[in-house]
Amino acid sequence: MTQAIDIDTLRRSFEAGGIAETLPPVHPGEILREEFMAPLGLSAGAVAKALDLPRSRIERIVKEEIGISTDTALRLARLLRTSHHFWLNLQHGFESETLLREIGPELARIERISAAA
Repeated sequence: MTQAIDIDTLRRSFEAGGIAETLPPVHPGEILREEFMAPLGLSAGAVAKALDLPRSRIERIVKEEIGISTDTALRLARLLRTSHHFWLNLQHGFESETLLREIGPELARIERISAAA
């Protein structure tokens, strides 16, 4: 018979680094470059031209120097048959995880409000 593990034990093991290694957040530029541009054989110039954007913007996104704006997300969604939420969620996740790593210790010092009695 297998031993059941409750969800809190599982969470603690992840938080303690017991099961999985923590990977760095994925920049949306990496997804654009590796999952769309490379397989489709698209250059930054070709994507920029199709989106009517400066080539430098696409180059900087795929080099992970800048993030994806709402305007760019809408355009990428149209071109690549995705939703703009896909790109915005990638950007939001990247920013959140990056900032959490940066200010995590500061956040841990904030005391939570106790539940109203």
